[in-house]
Amino acid sequence: MNVDALQSRLGYRFSDPGLLLQALTHRSYGQPNNERLEFLGDSILNCVIASLLYEAFQDIDEGDLSRVRANLVKQQSLFEIGARLELSAALRLGDGEARSGGFRRPSIVADCVEALVGAIYLDGGFENARRVIAELYAPVLATVDPRTLGKDAKTLLQEYLQGRRIPLPVYSVVATHGAAHSQTFDVECSIPKLGIQVLGGGGSRRAAEQAAAKLALERAQAMAPTPARRGRGKSATAPTVTAVDPPAPVVETRKAAGAPLEPGAIGPRLAGSHPIG
Repeated sequence: MNVDALQSRLGYRFSDPGLLLQALTHRSYGQPNNERLEFLGDSILNCVIASLLYEAFQDIDEGDLSRVRANLVKQQSLFEIGARLELSAALRLGDGEARSGGFRRPSIVADCVEALVGAIYLDGGFENARRVIAELYAPVLATVDPRTLGKDAKTLLQEYLQGRRIPLPVYSVVATHGAAHSQTFDVECSIPKLGIQVLGGGGSRRAAEQAAAKLALERAQAMAPTPARRGRGKSATAPTVTAVDPPAPVVETRKAAGAPLEPGAIGPRLAGSHPIG
């Protein structure tokens, strides 16, 4: 474990190396572990992210700010930060946890990120913790869209269609697979006016609907007309889309993460997955 390299990636050098080691120590390794530091770091992280969002998005209301903050501090987001820091190579795990692949487990890596924040706060104070958090999140905040981040695929699809006065999609369960306690579902999402008909799969009806909605949104956005270029001396307007006979339905499939589609359902199968949200 090269703690010097980790401190370089963090952009912070500990006065008390013991705090850094504690932040990297999973409970399976022994005492003192990072659980109390994780508790502290979670609160500091939420406070700093709220402050950064408040400053960056002054026209966003409280509800949207809360939604974006929740998305930025969720386990997957913290795991991705931990991957950038290469935390897996620095974690201190018990033998059993290490053998079972704990250094790759998102929950362990995410908890360690929070523990590091708590350790930096205790070692160097709030301003140092805020600076490190701001630097870790700078690439995310530079590209984040507060209008969509944290919204699920069904909500985004509904908003996209409503904004274009297109009737809402229809979801139908077309197949189920497996025993009652471990069923997977295939759900069709159709948008007749656009000629879109796609299939999503997942371990629950909701997950399958989300998978189908994500693919339907991608198809709808791909079909959107490209705005006309503005000509010299003329005012260019966006082209009008006239309702005509829809094209033949495009049938594609999307599965939820960890829930493979089984053969026998309608339409061709495409290998693929999408995340969380």
